[in-house]
Amino acid sequence: MTITLITGANKGLGYETARRLTELGQTVILGARDPERGRAAADALGIRFVQLDVTDDASVAASVADVQAHEGHIDTLINNAGIIGRAVAAEELTGSDAAAVFDTNVVSIVRMTSAFLPLLRKSPAPAVINVSSGMGSFTLTHDPDRVESTIAAPLYTASKAAVTMLTTQYAKALPGIRVNAADPGYTATDLNAHRGPQTVTEGTDAIVTLATEGPDAGTGRFIDRFGVVGW
Repeated sequence: MTITLITGANKGLGYETARRLTELGQTVILGARDPERGRAAADALGIRFVQLDVTDDASVAASVADVQAHEGHIDTLINNAGIIGRAVAAEELTGSDAAAVFDTNVVSIVRMTSAFLPLLRKSPAPAVINVSSGMGSFTLTHDPDRVESTIAAPLYTASKAAVTMLTTQYAKALPGIRVNAADPGYTATDLNAHRGPQTVTEGTDAIVTLATEGPDAGTGRFIDRFGVVGW
């Protein structure tokens, strides 16, 4: 049975991914920063909760020890946790704003991947899935027919471009581990005040595809619910 750890999974895309993968028979570990919300979400799904702040080295190390003690390994790591940052004009952005967004959206993937590699390598078919965004795609953000071209969010979009490149580099650097990125698309979540036209189920299609495909499906890919994303 596939054991999957999802970060930032107490709501939105993370929660829906946890729900769907649990229904498909996977053993899902729900990671969340807030113990109360995380435990409530896990209890609602009948799965195990692990307290996990992806921006904190000690918290990540504690979560590794927790999973080691309970499951012994994981097959799939889904790096879902992310923030959009302060809603201010571009000229008002600060270095601190950038540090916060990149720490949560990008640095955390390095932190989580490095920490969980020993447990992933115990799996016969390990996989890492990074939740990126078409907002970080040159192709989509320059296409006037795409909603991605109508939005200016310098830090979030730059961080997601970094996530996708980090994915391709890890795919090259970690032979034997499938490392892929998913673009949920413009989905109604707290991140965009529920303005997105897609449901969370539609928004998790690409993540679920990557989390359920076979070990020979390929690595270093960036997909949405319709297929490969140009970037």
